[in-house]
Amino acid sequence: MDKNNQSSVSEFLLFGLSEKSNHQPLLFGIFLAMYLVTVMGNLLIILAIGFDPQLHTPMYFFLSNLSFADACFSTTTVPKMLVNIQTHSQTILYGGCLAQMHFFMTFGALDDFLLGVMAYDRYVAICSPLHYSTVMSSLVCLLLLALCWVLTTLAALLHTLLMVRLSFCADNTIHHFFCDVVPLLQLSCSATSTNQMTLFLVGSMILTGPLSLIILSYAHIISTILRVPSASGRQKAFSTCGSHLTVVFLFYGTAIVVYLCPTSSHSGGKDRIAAVFYTVVTPMLNPFIYSLRNKDMKRALSRLSGLNTLSSLTLRPGYIQEGPHAQEVVALPSTSYE
Repeated sequence: MDKNNQSSVSEFLLFGLSEKSNHQPLLFGIFLAMYLVTVMGNLLIILAIGFDPQLHTPMYFFLSNLSFADACFSTTTVPKMLVNIQTHSQTILYGGCLAQMHFFMTFGALDDFLLGVMAYDRYVAICSPLHYSTVMSSLVCLLLLALCWVLTTLAALLHTLLMVRLSFCADNTIHHFFCDVVPLLQLSCSATSTNQMTLFLVGSMILTGPLSLIILSYAHIISTILRVPSASGRQKAFSTCGSHLTVVFLFYGTAIVVYLCPTSSHSGGKDRIAAVFYTVVTPMLNPFIYSLRNKDMKRALSRLSGLNTLSSLTLRPGYIQEGPHAQEVVALPSTSYE
């Protein structure tokens, strides 16, 4: 495109979820309620795990980090959308747009990797319980968490730097409710082939890598569970796996549709609906599915709220416990689900 037809864009306009003014109060109420539930639910999980020494195990260590990532993931998009609805303004500064995109991709990818690490943790606990304390030691858990943060930050930084080099035309309306890579690429006047190729390659590694680990881990877990002699034990285990996999495929299914399909095939309305699921709905449901159906978490939440009398505990210091007690907590028979 001729440079004379390009202009320096200092801000963008976020289209939002609906352009109809009579829908805005309803959308504001719904998303405010969902956001509050998301933040409060994930914050309670973090506090419950932090204040209960019996939950200082690898499984709950990764769960608390997943809750933190979920709360931050929703915070990168929902508050700005609520402010725009309340102020009847659609603007977001250029720098703010790139920052939102960067942190959205960071915490979204962090969710992906943590889901994969949690599946691997369950695989080791159920399929190789005797080696669990060695394989999932405190050092290994911290290294896995650090690796997740490094990989996700570098991936988000790569996309941000590639986006900075693009030019944008006078039409600065983003047909989305937040700044994401795909709608920004559709808006650019520059050649975006490099960005699209990078998006596909990096997206493939971030999405399909952890997803493959999840599928392989659960395949081994199910194979092990089928050999459990107790019918009630198998039923509880399958129920737990089913709940986890429901959230996993809800998140990954919508994300894969948005990020691994060619940008020319994207529809604004469908992308916005898919984005609502993996940015708002899934982070809101995670505390319920991963934690609130767990008797250990219910006990911890009750103690946190002061509903039960605190009992005296004599446990080793340190956030991530190892040894026989940790195996008892994470092993299949003693992780209680209703």
